[in-house]
Amino acid sequence: MSRQLTTAPVAARHKRFRVQPPRDWGLRPTDIVAALGFNLVIIGGMWLRHGGTDKLGSPSALVTALGQLTALAGTYGALVQLVLMSRSPWMEQLFGLDRLAHWHRWLGISVTWLIIGHVLFTTGGYAMGDGSSFAGETWKLLTTFPYVLMATVATGLLVMVAVTSARAARRRLKYETWHFIHLYAYLAIALSFGHVLAVGTDFSDDQLARTYWIGLYMVAGALILLFRVGHPLLLDRRHRLRVQRVVTEAPGVVSIYITGRDLRNLRSRAGQFFDWRFLTRGRWWMAHPFSLSEAPNGDHLRITVKQAGDGTRDLRLLRPGTRVAVEGPYGVFTTQRRRQKKVLMIAGGIGITPIRALLEELPQAKGGVVLLYRARSWDEVLFQEELEQMVRARQGELRFLVGSRAAGTSDLQPDPFSPGALREMVPDVAERDVFICGSGQMMRELHDSLNELGVPDDQIHYERFSLL
Repeated sequence: MSRQLTTAPVAARHKRFRVQPPRDWGLRPTDIVAALGFNLVIIGGMWLRHGGTDKLGSPSALVTALGQLTALAGTYGALVQLVLMSRSPWMEQLFGLDRLAHWHRWLGISVTWLIIGHVLFTTGGYAMGDGSSFAGETWKLLTTFPYVLMATVATGLLVMVAVTSARAARRRLKYETWHFIHLYAYLAIALSFGHVLAVGTDFSDDQLARTYWIGLYMVAGALILLFRVGHPLLLDRRHRLRVQRVVTEAPGVVSIYITGRDLRNLRSRAGQFFDWRFLTRGRWWMAHPFSLSEAPNGDHLRITVKQAGDGTRDLRLLRPGTRVAVEGPYGVFTTQRRRQKKVLMIAGGIGITPIRALLEELPQAKGGVVLLYRARSWDEVLFQEELEQMVRARQGELRFLVGSRAAGTSDLQPDPFSPGALREMVPDVAERDVFICGSGQMMRELHDSLNELGVPDDQIHYERFSLL
């Protein structure tokens, strides 16, 4: 069922709030890429300086050299993983946290295979040189070489993290369980540190190389401590966030209002999200990413949560005054990315939360906004009155696309997000910036449809708020 709303303007619901702009760090994406590539070149250069190509005179030496290269690349990749997810604000603003998480995930798979390759190549090369079996050489390395046992444990932890990060495994694990297992990656990198410096042939006789690699570990560790630990503690001390009230919006959906001190200087924008940690017994260690469902106003913050598991089911029971710890704000899903004056917003289900906040931040220009809101039933439609008021104030157009398209019950025909349907609803779609939030499948299908309609990629904005 499709319902269209086009009515006369009414007064804006909220007084416009001047948002503190994010800090300009003066960096470009190419600066970050160049820094990472420069370090990789130095690492390769040090291996060559140590006579890397001189060790290829025999099959055993060649296999051992492959073990060295995979170790260097895998160790550096693991440190880059830490940097990608350190929540460094300059990287997050340049690339967006969802893109950094995507790179982190694929790099993690590569690092795991590189480390496994290091184990196999090194053990096999040593076995060939000693004339022993692979199993016998493995036992010798475990019992006689320093830190090898610790490194073996670290490799097992990395494999465990990689396996549980696969899509099939993630779908079967609770978010809290996956997050707890993922923390073992930090332990794996810490356990490997001694092995790298004590056994690595590039480090044992080269003080410069040892100093350089210690510096890389220190930089990665400092970024983690600064932005994953230090910055949240600073936010807590500065803003003293507390739950103000919890409001039921729909069956299984609640809005949580949070107040605190000096919220005008929190530097958050509509469309962004925080990692939220509610400090109650049994919940203080759980952190979940939720986007703001209301534009920052200097008075309070609002998030709207759909109860989808153990970690979110009891949020409706939060009491006023509960302390709240946050990390963020994160995300580049903001109106700063606009290229055009006119905007098309498309939301699916609970994806209306950041869209609603973005709508509130848009100027009240006639015909400047079209909002398409897809839901399976009217019970799942959130903020109906708020959306209608804000769209009226902007003299825009609001369509509710409500109904089931499950097999055998096709209430919506044709597909409301097909190129033809989109062109019919929004004829000037190619002249608009498009902001999308919904399921991954919905966003992929919409991206394809918009491209077919001639909408450039730099006018299509979406962000995956799940970091799994």
